[in-house]
Amino acid sequence: MKTLSLLVVTLLFTLPTIAGGAPANAGNDAAAGFARLKGLSGEWEATVEGKKAHLIYEVIAGGNSVVEHETTADMPEMLTVYHLDGNRLLLTHYCMAGNQPRMEARSFDPQSGELRFQFLDATNLTNANAGHMHNVTLHLIDNNHLSSEWQFFENGQPKFTEKAQYTRIR
Repeated sequence: MKTLSLLVVTLLFTLPTIAGGAPANAGNDAAAGFARLKGLSGEWEATVEGKKAHLIYEVIAGGNSVVEHETTADMPEMLTVYHLDGNRLLLTHYCMAGNQPRMEARSFDPQSGELRFQFLDATNLTNANAGHMHNVTLHLIDNNHLSSEWQFFENGQPKFTEKAQYTRIR
């Protein structure tokens, strides 16, 4: 009987992970990650492939969304919106590729500041093989430094990764 009880308790705690659900602390990770994103409010700068890149972060909608404006010389502006959806942290990236990938934060490490997002779906994606941003990793290093890695997929495979190291300028 004790063995059966132990088996039932073990299954209850592991079933969400086996079924692909979020770990029990995912909501806490999402809220903590979102709180760190709010702290990015301001203006940031990097040099990417010899060109100046700027990010402006704004906390909007009564603190419920964080908007990231990205501008780089000779390229159209792009926009990313981060928000909580229950116990999930989501982003929608309004890309110059003409589609809008949505990603979910899969992990946040408060010690290192690493926040990893993975592709959920996209609007305006012509087909599953069309090029789109697929994964993002942010490293929220400290109050004045962050790095980003945006991974672009095409034909179901990684095509390139855009990396940048930003410094707060305001």
